[in-house]
Amino acid sequence: MKNIVIIGCGQGIGFAAAKILSENHNVIGISRTENTEIKNLNIQFHPMDILSGNLNEIIFPEVIDGLVYAPGSINLKPFNRLSIEDFENDFEVNVLGAVKAIQKLLPNLKKSESASVVLFSSVAAKLGMPFHASISASKSAVEGLTKSLAAELSAQKVRVNAIAPSLTDTNLASTLLSTPEKREASGKRHPLQRVGTADEIAKMVEFLLYENSSWITGQIIGIDGGMSNIKL
Repeated sequence: MKNIVIIGCGQGIGFAAAKILSENHNVIGISRTENTEIKNLNIQFHPMDILSGNLNEIIFPEVIDGLVYAPGSINLKPFNRLSIEDFENDFEVNVLGAVKAIQKLLPNLKKSESASVVLFSSVAAKLGMPFHASISASKSAVEGLTKSLAAELSAQKVRVNAIAPSLTDTNLASTLLSTPEKREASGKRHPLQRVGTADEIAKMVEFLLYENSSWITGQIIGIDGGMSNIKL
């Protein structure tokens, strides 16, 4: 049984990962979103905003085998309508929150025989899309962080990878999928003709935390219905 910390476990991909992983592992979940569903999971749940909260208030296991940082943002605007605050907020949520969590838990991760850190990028970091300037900038930073940390921590056998999804059916994307017409149009933008699900992404999280992925580090893994590499 592994000790796995999931930050952003209250909804979406983080919740799906917590649900899958809690079946066989000790999961410590942290999220500012607190609801009945998360309370019903067999996890140690701590309601906290990763940016403003104090992680020192939580007693973590001495050894942590996996860290998943799942908070995200969808801030889609024309470039001339984006404020500096928009860029700062996206950077804080996607990058600085991850940095804060990794710095806090790195001593515990180093005590594991095979530790794994899973971060989240976006298809928009690889594929230029209109109205994605802020999210693309922050997620591109996540990819740089992933590769740099993977190199730096490889000697300590701490693996670091990032998943780069395309549009996924979660609460975060609800306004983009709010009608059958929007859902159909979004699906048609992908070679596989549909949007992804949180469970599909969570299964890749599970794989990256397990021994079957023990020779994988420093990778950006696209789960995007073919969007980033295929043009039909």
